[in-house]
Amino acid sequence: MTPGRAVRLAPSSWRVWVNALLAALLLGGLAPPALADCPSHELTVRDAEHRPLVRLPMPEGEGWCLAWNHSVEGFTVHDCYRNVAGHMVLQRSHLPDFAAGLDHIPGRGRQVSDGRGGYWIEAIDEPVPGDAYRLRVGSPRVDHRLVGRPGGAPLATLLDAARDCDAGGGYPDAAESPVVVSLSELAANERVTLALEAAMPDDEGA
Repeated sequence: MTPGRAVRLAPSSWRVWVNALLAALLLGGLAPPALADCPSHELTVRDAEHRPLVRLPMPEGEGWCLAWNHSVEGFTVHDCYRNVAGHMVLQRSHLPDFAAGLDHIPGRGRQVSDGRGGYWIEAIDEPVPGDAYRLRVGSPRVDHRLVGRPGGAPLATLLDAARDCDAGGGYPDAAESPVVVSLSELAANERVTLALEAAMPDDEGA
């Protein structure tokens, strides 16, 4: 081989070389990286006319929280949901105080202190009928918003993974982390429907 000169493999030689490399990787226990799986489901928020306001990829086992500011006390409340085998399940709630209307209902989950004066209601594990529910979105002061689920993948990670499999064209920008989607900015004082649905191609999500 002449020093300083690049050597080009013929097509047949190139295929032999690639096949040999893959065989060596597999024999050595190093498989090539798998392509990212596209999420089979997504969280959608639609207005009263069924027009989509928000789409978020939601693979099985992942989840999200609906957070809002208590209208009287002002502290943040969380209801956290998860995709369990394609169904929306209310998993846990966080209540920073025993404010009016937020008391724990005996027999519905397990109350656990959060160590800061509030509490989590764990193990609610309550399926949402029809995998959807309606919400009257609060004012900007209440700020109903979608945030990541504690202990789960951040929304930014789910959005990045969806783009890796070319399924993220209709999803919001994940340039900033953590991703927070304010429903009150999109539909304050209006009724919307939150639903866990089978993911659809980008050209059908509009």
